[in-house]
Order: sequence, then structure tokens, then C-alpha cells
Amino acid sequence: MSTPDVDVNHNKNLKTEDLLCPLVEYEECDFSKLLEKPRLLNIERQRSLDERSLSELSIGMSPHHSARGVDLNSSRIFEQLDSVCSPVGRRSGFSTPRSQTGFDPHPMVAEAWEALRRSLVYFRGQPVGTIAALDNTEENLNYDQVFVRDFVPSALAFLMNGEPEIVRNFILKTLRLQSWEKKIDRFQLGEGVMPASFKVLHDPVRNSETLIADFGESAIGRVAPVDSGFWWIILLRAYTKSTGDTSLAELPECQKGMRLILSLCLSEGFDTFPTLLCADGCCMIDRRMGVYGYPIEIQALFFMALRCALLLLKQDDEGKEFIERIVKRLHALSYHMRSYFWLDLKQLNDIYRYKTEEYSHTAVNKFNVMPDSLPEWVFDFMPLRGGYFIGNVSPARMDFRWFCLGNCIAILSSLATPEQSTAIMDLIESRWEELVGEMPLKVCYPAMETHEWRIITGCDPKNTRWSYHNGGSWPVLLWLLTAACVKTGRPQIARRAIEIAEARLLKDHWPEYYDGKLGRYIGKQARKAQTWSIAGYLVAKMMLEDPSHLGMIAIEEDKQMKPLLRRSNSWTL
Repeated sequence: MSTPDVDVNHNKNLKTEDLLCPLVEYEECDFSKLLEKPRLLNIERQRSLDERSLSELSIGMSPHHSARGVDLNSSRIFEQLDSVCSPVGRRSGFSTPRSQTGFDPHPMVAEAWEALRRSLVYFRGQPVGTIAALDNTEENLNYDQVFVRDFVPSALAFLMNGEPEIVRNFILKTLRLQSWEKKIDRFQLGEGVMPASFKVLHDPVRNSETLIADFGESAIGRVAPVDSGFWWIILLRAYTKSTGDTSLAELPECQKGMRLILSLCLSEGFDTFPTLLCADGCCMIDRRMGVYGYPIEIQALFFMALRCALLLLKQDDEGKEFIERIVKRLHALSYHMRSYFWLDLKQLNDIYRYKTEEYSHTAVNKFNVMPDSLPEWVFDFMPLRGGYFIGNVSPARMDFRWFCLGNCIAILSSLATPEQSTAIMDLIESRWEELVGEMPLKVCYPAMETHEWRIITGCDPKNTRWSYHNGGSWPVLLWLLTAACVKTGRPQIARRAIEIAEARLLKDHWPEYYDGKLGRYIGKQARKAQTWSIAGYLVAKMMLEDPSHLGMIAIEEDKQMKPLLRRSNSWTL
């Protein structure tokens, strides 16, 4: 399907003054306090969006911002950054001759902006998203569609550049699609399911345009996208935080859309865990890769979406009911994830010494995991200092693979404690060659090979070892790594990864992913001009240039949050 011609210079005139978000202080991890109406601090709006502002605290800040009570001599200044909204009027990179830091932007930045604008998709004259890839050398398949998860880095880039219109249009159009009847064969999907993607169908005869959505009925394996609804809520919060405009989130349609998504996730059933049970292929890893069960990517996005929803839901009768359910779920989910998904040297040693076949509430090995199931590679992979959230935990099964997206979102959402966030960054530094190599960043580590690959992937020719989702290197993950680095006060890690990517990305025409143990080779089936590779690079650059942008995608925990709870011998949470 062809897309309409796009004017590269298509821009709307936006206000140039900085518009700061309302400021609010609340205690993040004492979730019960969020049931109370937030205390407003020196704001004009009646309803606040988030915690304290950090827009003044960025390194190399613009002259009209001033730091308030910040120790600028601290070696860990980034740790003092609280959530903020980014100024709507300020633009970065391609739209300004010089960056905020006073240095000329990298030559790739202008090329990236031009490529991103070429990817814009229009519906009835309005931009509504960005196409997945503009590679005319390959068959379109579904790369000619606007994917919800793929659009997130594009949306962040436009928000950071002071262009919120396209993000607002996208949020409203996907919300409209949510209301459609969704059937696969003769089975009707839940009302709250968001589409995986959509495309604009042009009818030249009738001179009309219509939207066509895919809710999983056309996907590989016919799996509904569990992550789409979470990304939608996260993006709604990012838009609200960035612009200071609460009117979009307060629309009855947006409030209902959030409640429908939450209804799917908070419904009661046979679950004994607060995590979400999912099928293989329900997220970024959308093919059979052994992530069925309780994948870290979904649990981290779930946690992030719940926290964003707390900030966006109205305090009316319907909203309060959901807020109470969210608070209870967050208590249970944070405990479960920090206790059972977390792996460091001590925990690895404990699992190695587990007893099995334990019964009753005094069991230590609650999931009856067999110590002999520990893979050999994990003993060498685990550094003396460092740790991470493993890929999956379910009865008698632990997936010890490292998954980048889930761990980065855990940091950004404060699912990870400050100590755990530091440990994740320590792991990345200690295992740089394995996780970054010659092209950031491994989507998962390590790759499955031989018999394991045949059994788990079903001999998938696209997910061979060190390719695609099976240990491939994805440039889009740069933005998540950078955001996590800024939040943990480790910007030098992100800077080093970006410099590696800049050596090749433009020259290689922005591939979707790279293959090989070190990420040395362009992926064998990788599309060129992959939009989220382009947008991920831009977001990473802009966030390093102005760390206040972190506020639209990160949520801080309460400064008085209790330390990580240790596992008791009781099953009761």
C-alpha cells in the first residue's frame, strides 16, 4: 500500500514560550496515599499531573531555567532529577541551528529528522502516526502500517521537539479503533483491547480514506497485543506531562478507554500471582520465543501503565473504584517482582542451593524450581556487582535470560528500587561486550541455539541464533537505555552507546536490527529506513542534551520508600 506524499517541512506554528507542568508532591510507594486528592503547589490548573519538576536541574540548561536548591557539584547530579514536563515550545536538533548545550548537533540529527518526517502517515489531512518502515526494496508485509508500540519513540521525539499535534491525533484515532468490534474467527476479544497496528486505506475512485486496524487477527500466531494498551496509557501520560494540557486525558472518551484497558488487566480469576499471564508473541517479541507465562516486558509495562493511570484517572465515582483496585495491585505486584524476579549473585547462589518438593507456607523454594535447571551461562554472566530482573517466573520454571526492554522500563517506572536500578546499570557496564558490543542493544541475552532453539522457537528461520529477537541487536532500544542512564545518574553509559551507534546507523540506512554475537552484521531480514530506529536515536540524543525530557517517560518513587522487602517464609503478601 502506498502512503501519501509527505511534506518534509510540514510543521505547525507552536508557541515558543516554555510551558511548565503543574507541580505536585506525593508519596509514590505508599500507594494508599494516592487515594487522597493530591496537594497542589502554586499552579493554575485544578488538577495536577505528577511529582516535582526537574526542568531546572538539567545539565547544560537554557538560561531561562534556574536550579532551585540543587547541589551542582554533586558527581551524581542526575540522581537528583525528579519527574518533569518538558517545555512545549523548545525544539531540539533539526529545528534549531544550535543545541541547548551550545554545541552543534551531530550531522546525523538533521538526516534523522528528515527521515522521520518522511515516515508520517496522514488521515484526512491530519498526521496520525509514522509508518513502521519506508524500505521500498522489500515486500511491505505489515511494515506499511502504524504500530502502537513502534510509534512511541516517534511520539516522544515530536513531543520533545514541541510538536504535540500528531501525538494527540494518534491517541484519539487509536482510541476510536478500540471501540470497534474485534473478532478472530468466531471469538470476540475484550472491549478494551487496543490494536497492534492500523493503516490508512485510500480509495481513489471514491476519493475517500478509511482506517483498517489489526487486533491480532492478521498477526503471526494470531496473538492479541497485550502491550498496546499499556503503551497507549504511558503515551497519554507523556503527552499530558510534556504539554501541561490535561484536557485530552480528562475527555470522557479517554477516561473510558483507560478503564476498559484496566478492566482487562485487573479482572479476577484463577490467578495466584499479581503478574499477568500472557501468550507467546504478545509484545515486542511477537514470535514464538518462549516468553509465554509472565514475561518481564509485560509485567514492567503493566506496572508503568498502572502508575500512569493513577495520575490520569479522575477522582469521580468510576475513577475512584479503579484507583482503589490499582493501589492494591501495585502493592502486590511490586512485592512479587522485587522478590521473585530479581536476580543477583546472592540470589543466584540461593537458588543453586534450593531444596525441592517443599510443602506448606514455610517453603523457601516457593515455585519448586529445580536447581539443576540453572543454565551454565548464568554463572559466568552474573558479575560480582550487579543484577537484573529475569525473563519469566512461573511454577517450576525460571527464564534467566536478560531482556533489555523489561529492565529499562523497570527502572523508569521505579518498579526497580534505587539499589536495583544501580545494579542493573552495573550489570550493563560489566557485560558491555555481551549486551552492547558493536551495535546497541541486545533485545535479549543469550541466544538460543541447536536443540533448545528447535524446541522453543519451532525452528523459526527468522529467530536463528543471534538474529532478530533471538539475541539480535536493536538500535531502537537506545532511547530506553538513555532514559534509564539519565534516571540513574549514569549518562556516560548512554553517551558511549550512542557514539557506537552513530558510527554505523546512517551509513547502514537505519536498519531494524543487527545480527551476530557482537551485532556486527545488518540483520538478514532487517528492513532499512526503520522508523523506530530513527526515532529511538533522536530521543536518545535529545534526552542527553536536555535531561528534563526524562520527566515525560519516567516516574520517581517516594523518597521515603522502604527498602526492598525480604522474602518471608509466609506466602502471605
